[in-house]
Formats: sequence, structure tokens, C-alpha cells
Amino acid sequence: MKRIFYTLILTIAVASCGGGNPQTLESVISAGNLESLRAKKSELSQQSKELESQIRLLDSAIATKSGNEKLPLVTTVTANTQKFDHFLELQGNVQTKQNVLIYPEMAGTLNRVYVKEGQRVTKGQLLASIDDGGMSSQLAQLQTQAALSKTTFERQSKLWEQKIGSEIQYLQAKANYEAQENAVKQLQSQLGKSTITAPFSGIIDDVIKDQGTVVSPGGPGSEVFRIVNLSDMYIDVEVPETYLGSISNGKEAQVYFPVLGDSITTKIRQTGNFINPSNRSFTVEIPVPNTNGSIKPNLTARVKINDYSNESAILIPLSIISENAEGEQYAYVAEAPNSENEAVVKRSIITTGKTQNGFVEVLSGIEDGSHIIKEGARSVKDGQKVKILN
Repeated sequence: MKRIFYTLILTIAVASCGGGNPQTLESVISAGNLESLRAKKSELSQQSKELESQIRLLDSAIATKSGNEKLPLVTTVTANTQKFDHFLELQGNVQTKQNVLIYPEMAGTLNRVYVKEGQRVTKGQLLASIDDGGMSSQLAQLQTQAALSKTTFERQSKLWEQKIGSEIQYLQAKANYEAQENAVKQLQSQLGKSTITAPFSGIIDDVIKDQGTVVSPGGPGSEVFRIVNLSDMYIDVEVPETYLGSISNGKEAQVYFPVLGDSITTKIRQTGNFINPSNRSFTVEIPVPNTNGSIKPNLTARVKINDYSNESAILIPLSIISENAEGEQYAYVAEAPNSENEAVVKRSIITTGKTQNGFVEVLSGIEDGSHIIKEGARSVKDGQKVKILN
């Protein structure tokens, strides 16, 4: 029956074509020109589609008049404009710029350790002291000598102001005083290296050397402490260069920590100015507030960065979109539903944008307020009359 039906359609199409165009189907086939054959096929296909649509409308009208109409049942969703935020999903690790190993500045025995692991310290706080090898006694002696030279210089200066004594005596006293002062300052600087202080406020993550250990400056294995600041954490993520124009400072970022089962919302602090040639990406730095201290360095995080927003987007479920042989996407719209929820199906060719969470942004082909067929979309046809359940 279907074969007879399609033969009839083709016969009508050929007849209509032959009647209105002197270039008949037989003449095109006889000519054997490939482009003409393809053009004729496209023309007949279009005419066939139009005839099929008209026949379906006639079938529907006949069924309605005869009282035998059984309408397909469908459900619809209403296409409404809404704000649409698209997020680029990436993965990164938590880092901190204040995570350092502290080394001694002079060699000697670690006399005393004043802190323990997990202790919070402030910038400049004394962490440990090293045996100075008698340097304190030398400093005291130099300070005594410096005090004497100062007194001598002051007295010689007063005599010189009264034109008593020679200029050379005054200059010698002055030079001796300045030399003693410089010697004291130099020794104080050296003695200051016998103490280890916190370079910034943070937490002592590890006490590496015990009290009584001999330490020396520089080189592997000479570390004494590890100090970490957990209040200024951030995440570095590698973003493909194709998103260079859509990701900038201040863009919203959603961070999820799978291990903690927790998420936070923050904003991009800095975007890199260099494209890595090995993976064609640039770095984005995202600050991570750590009020309760649960976030640790090197913790894995999933990051969603807002790379696109549309204040009045039309979103429809991705599952109801189909594609024709030409690669065009389309959806079925239930046009002008009546009081009995009966409507006529229209196939609408659409162009789509970005997708998110099973929904796709429709850029053209569907208007605000349209009734898009959801359940039953795979079984209806263009021009068919349907009944909407919802």
C-alpha cells in the first residue's frame, strides 16, 4: 500500500514538473548531466515533502469529518526566556604561596625549639635558637669598648670646639668611635642569625630538627621547620586557549572538593598572560577562602568557570532535538492549542548554542512561549494533529 502511495506522489510530482517546466524528467535523464540530475532529485524531493504534508492534512480532515479521528497523545514544555549561565568544567589542585621550608642561617647546635607541630605562629615570632659559640660574650666586650670610645670622642670633640688639643687627636677619636660602632653592628647582625623566626603568620606543619641537633645553613637536609599559611589558598587550573576571550578576572567560579564533600563560590583573581605551547592552555588563579582550615595544599578540586551568560535565553531539553539528513537540527512545536488541548504539529528547524545539565540554548527557530513537544516527539510528523495531555 505504501509503495502505491509513494508511486502516486512521484507520478503527481513528475506530472506537475513536466507540465510547468519544458525540461522533463526524461530529458534530464537522457542528457546525463550529473549536476542537473542532482538538482532534479532535490526539486522532486521537496515537492514530495510538500505533497506528503498536504496528504496528511487531508487525512486528518477526513478523519475528523468521519468521526474516526484518533489523535496521538503528546506532552509539551513551554519555551520561556530565562537567564542562562554556562560553565566550563576543569580540575585543579589547591596551593598556597606561603608554604615554605625554614633553614638556619648559621651552623651550630640547636639549643632550643620553642614551637611544636600544628602550633599557630605570627610573623617574627621566635621559633628556635642556635648556640652562638661565645658570640654573645664578644658582643658584650665590643659594646663596652664602643661605650668607652664614644665617651672619648665626646670629650675630645668638646676640647676641639674650645681649640684645645690637636685636630689629629679629634679625628683619631672620631675614627675609633665609628669603627667600634660598626663592629658592634656587624656582630649583632651575626648574632641575629643564631635565632630562627617565623617569616610570616601561619601554622608550623613540621618540626624537622629536634633540640640538640647540629644544624648548618643551606643544602639538602638542613631544613628545621615547615610553615604553612592556610588562610591564603588558591587553585591553579589550565584553561584551553579557545576560551581566552570568554574567561577574565572577576568571572564567577564554583569549586567542589570531592574529598570534603563541600563546595564554595568564588571569582577568578588572575588570568595568565602566557600560552603554554605544550598543551595550548593558559593558567587561571582562583582564590579559595579557608575559614575553618579544612582545605589543605594539594587537595583535588573540581572547578566550574562561568564562560558565557545570556540574560534572555530559551532553553529546551537536549533529548527532544532531532537531526535530518542534511544535518539540520529540529524540534516539533504544537501550534495554537484549542480549548480541548488539540494542536497541529509543526517541525521547526533550529540553531543551537551551548548545552548545560541536559538543556540546550536555542538561538533561532523557537519563540518565547512556544509549546515544544516532549513525550511523543519521536512519533509525530509535520502537519499532524495531536492531543496534548498536559
